[in-house]
Amino acid sequence: MFRFVLTGEGTIYLFDLCLQQLFEIKVFKEKHHSWFIDQSVQSGGLLHFATPMDPLFLLLHYLRKADKEGKFQPLDQVVLDDTFPNCILLLRLPDLEKLLQHVTEEKEVDKKKYYKYSKEKTIKWLGKKVQQTVSALKTNNVNVSARVQATAFFSGDPFSSDKEEDYVCYAHGLISDYIPKELSDDLAKYLKLPEPSVPLPSPPSKKVKVSDEPIEAKEDYTKFNRKDLKTEKKNSKMTAAQKALAKVDKSGMKSIDSFFATKNKKKIEKI
Repeated sequence: MFRFVLTGEGTIYLFDLCLQQLFEIKVFKEKHHSWFIDQSVQSGGLLHFATPMDPLFLLLHYLRKADKEGKFQPLDQVVLDDTFPNCILLLRLPDLEKLLQHVTEEKEVDKKKYYKYSKEKTIKWLGKKVQQTVSALKTNNVNVSARVQATAFFSGDPFSSDKEEDYVCYAHGLISDYIPKELSDDLAKYLKLPEPSVPLPSPPSKKVKVSDEPIEAKEDYTKFNRKDLKTEKKNSKMTAAQKALAKVDKSGMKSIDSFFATKNKKKIEKI
């Protein structure tokens, strides 16, 4: 496990001692995925990819950290990490001294080499990495225009075809996944990329004034909900049965309520 330069947290890498090469491990995971092994089905279905990785991306963390002291130091005093002691494996990589020339200044005293981080060299090296990535994207016919627009590098009309600037922007985004934000911003300036469009600020939310005192309405809103029941009854249309019942002579007839009232009265008298 090595320290990832972007977050500073531990990340698993594959270090091949025979090939003396560093590999990045990528995990492909789907929600519903399984493997068929012989006559059984194994759940999980994780797929691991090992791809070669430039060790300078991991060494940048230690070189930038040592640069705060402002002096040249031997490499074995720069690449030290109590949390991730396996970082010293990076010093075993072949041609490491040639690689360091891309990101450091070098001095030799008594046949011993000393190194100091160079921001200027690092930006130029990262610029070459971007161009290499652009070439790989074009070779594999990867469409990047829609992806670049989705990352909010541009605002305006959608792109009809891939442009060189689209490839550079997209490649810059890929490289930025392996470097600190400060270097990413400096690299964008070096590549003369347009600044990301700033989203419009959202309007301030209306806050309700809270008070302990009761709130009184300035207008009687209930008047809009009032109904004149008498007027409504007059204006309502009567059915044929209701009209026939209205013509019947009700003199001498008792209502149903009178029967219930009498029973209740008798019960009260008995009590």
